[in-house]
Amino acid sequence: MQPNSKMMKYVFGIRRAAIVFLLGAGALCAFARKPVGKETIAAKVRATESYVKEIRGYLHAHPEVSSGEYETSRFLQNEASKLGLPVTKAEGTGFYAILDTHRAGKTIGLRTDIDALPVHENPENLKGRKKWVSTVDGVSHACGHDGHMAVLLGAMKILCELKDDLDGRIVFIFEEGEETGTGIDRMIAALEPLHIDAFYGNHLRSSIGTGEFFVREGPIMAGAGTVSFDITGRGGHASRPDLSVNPIFAAADILGAISIAWNNQRDITKTLTLGISQIHGGAANNVIPNSVFIGGTIRFFDKDEADKGFDIMRRVAGRVAEAHNCSVRFRDEMGIMLLPVVNDGRLTALARESIEEIYPGKTLSDDAHIWYAAETFSKYAALAPAVFVFAGIKNDALGSGAEHHNDRFDLDEDALPPAVGAMVQFAVRFLNGGASSEKRRK
Repeated sequence: MQPNSKMMKYVFGIRRAAIVFLLGAGALCAFARKPVGKETIAAKVRATESYVKEIRGYLHAHPEVSSGEYETSRFLQNEASKLGLPVTKAEGTGFYAILDTHRAGKTIGLRTDIDALPVHENPENLKGRKKWVSTVDGVSHACGHDGHMAVLLGAMKILCELKDDLDGRIVFIFEEGEETGTGIDRMIAALEPLHIDAFYGNHLRSSIGTGEFFVREGPIMAGAGTVSFDITGRGGHASRPDLSVNPIFAAADILGAISIAWNNQRDITKTLTLGISQIHGGAANNVIPNSVFIGGTIRFFDKDEADKGFDIMRRVAGRVAEAHNCSVRFRDEMGIMLLPVVNDGRLTALARESIEEIYPGKTLSDDAHIWYAAETFSKYAALAPAVFVFAGIKNDALGSGAEHHNDRFDLDEDALPPAVGAMVQFAVRFLNGGASSEKRRK
């Protein structure tokens, strides 16, 4: 029996109406979803405070140096797995975990570093005994990376709880070897297929008070370059220097000449610092050495000016060495190693608004907080716009405030919850429409 055409039209009409109704209802549900308010985030930050501080304490007591963060990485992966997040390993000890809401939207990357420093920790800070001290001789978290990991884990925990109220995806990034730069290129390669729309990172800062933040558009941390070269002469007995070609005098003249040229042959309105930190030559009082090594770094905010600085060093060193009948060999590592950390304008505005919304009056604007240290976070900007925020940890009463990489470095754990709140607030606002970002694809 052939189906009645009028009946078939009627049935298909009902089906079509039902589909439209269901789609409309879904859209209404999504539209009616309650926004995540600052009160909700603040309450969740308070609820995770003890967790964040305990995590920081454990990680501080068990530090591992760059590219040796095996137990650290396993611990962090386990925390992500507890929340049901799939973990993807990069080459080495770095990895990332993804929170996917399974709703259309943007993708944000939240990043931490995971390595410690080869610094023997002093159990005393600037005031007294530290709460947590490294149990590993000669290794310590003297830059605050233990706090960075704790902050990201706290944010991850909260954002998982808020999953049903979010759109898009969050990629939690755990970067190997920030201090030595050994993990960043591997991580960039692992993240590239994910087409992340924006990156957010933070760094605890010992010069900023607990609970305060600093973020600015444009450069916030310097770029860095390596100074590394050898001056070669001809060694001999110190009793007859005339029979030798002494590279030590050549090295001394090179350093003086570079210093003069540095002040007279470049644009002094553009910051470019030169820090010579090594000069090695000779091992005995009666032996003129064959060669002398000079090493150090430059710090900059303008790449063209940095290139000019290296040109000056190469030209001056070569000519002065020639005047001493010596030669110069510039090592392969001589040159720029990291570009400055430059904050995207729109993301900076969103970060500042997010912090002010949840912690009013806690955002600093003094450019004196721009940091001349360098950070591998600068490389994430090759994939998508990025913003880097400083969170203060200085507390004179507690004794936290020693310079980073110092054996007395310590952090105020009360600074961690605000850093968690700032990260969560930013992520929520970004994912749920707080900022637009043009996706970059290579």
